[in-house]
Amino acid sequence: MTKLFSFLGLLIFFLGCGGSADPAKNFAIQLENKTLQQNDQVGIAFQNKKNIEISDLHYYIDGKELPVKNGKITMNLPTLGNKTLTAKFKIEDQTVEIEKKIKVLASTSPEVYTYEVINTYPHDPKAYTQGLEFHNGVLYESTGKKGASSIRKVNFETGEVLQKIDMENTVFGEGITIMNDKLYQLTWQSGFGYVYDINTFEKIKNFTYGKSKEGWGLCNDGEKIYKSDGTEKIWLLDPETLDEKGHIETVTNKSIFNKANELEYVTGKLYANVYQNQSMMIIDASSGVIEGVINFGGLESQVDKGPEWDKVNSVLNGVAYHPERETFFVTGKNWNKLFEVKIKKKY
Repeated sequence: MTKLFSFLGLLIFFLGCGGSADPAKNFAIQLENKTLQQNDQVGIAFQNKKNIEISDLHYYIDGKELPVKNGKITMNLPTLGNKTLTAKFKIEDQTVEIEKKIKVLASTSPEVYTYEVINTYPHDPKAYTQGLEFHNGVLYESTGKKGASSIRKVNFETGEVLQKIDMENTVFGEGITIMNDKLYQLTWQSGFGYVYDINTFEKIKNFTYGKSKEGWGLCNDGEKIYKSDGTEKIWLLDPETLDEKGHIETVTNKSIFNKANELEYVTGKLYANVYQNQSMMIIDASSGVIEGVINFGGLESQVDKGPEWDKVNSVLNGVAYHPERETFFVTGKNWNKLFEVKIKKKY
């Protein structure tokens, strides 16, 4: 009963002060800068339109308090992208919250990288490549398109398919990753993926997506799985339950970017094909900052454009890191070649 009277009192107070019980009508968060970047010190002001008496004002992003010093807050955040800045304060003994949608970008521009071709190997031109990954020195590949989707174990030196299972004609296969003797595979728009035994390719179970609506690329860091879905988000999945435990967003110092496709994890970085571009991003796996861009222009000109070639869709896609050789392997959809490359900074 006491809580009810307290709520009614606060409601009458707001109606009397501003004609509305919505506190956002009377308060607003104002920031000095429109463009926000990591570690920026930004002037902040709290607008109180009706001069209502408040107390205990604090600011938060993702549950982390941002202290105010000399009228400024510091954008020292573990992850970047679309954020909600929340002001929490009290009116009498009631806690009130208001929000402001913001975007926090990287503090520096991506560095530019190029490549050196070390070796060239044959690749099945009928393979509409969606995912590549090495496991115990052996290359695994997933392919897409309805009626042509599969997972394969491949001799990368000869292109020979050592083991293969075809998927149902109704699904469009997407990225794969391998962890704890299990191979995880996505489908594009069906809303579910598969888990297989890596040795037999026997299906263990299906899993459904959460907030991510599509399946694009997969990789893992040995503890968690990263999943791209065609948006700016890369989702973090529990390898046992496949539940989405959060996400990062891919950002530069200029914008939030939304075209990460096939993924590979290497020592804290995500290497991500840029959808329908001859380039690849190097993304910090913790913050989402795009630290580098690799220009793979020129590779496509070395590929024979056979009968399976599609002018729109036969693009660079597929990246796998070989830890013993310390090289990357890249190819494309319906490409007849697989390239072993070293990535180097462009000067």
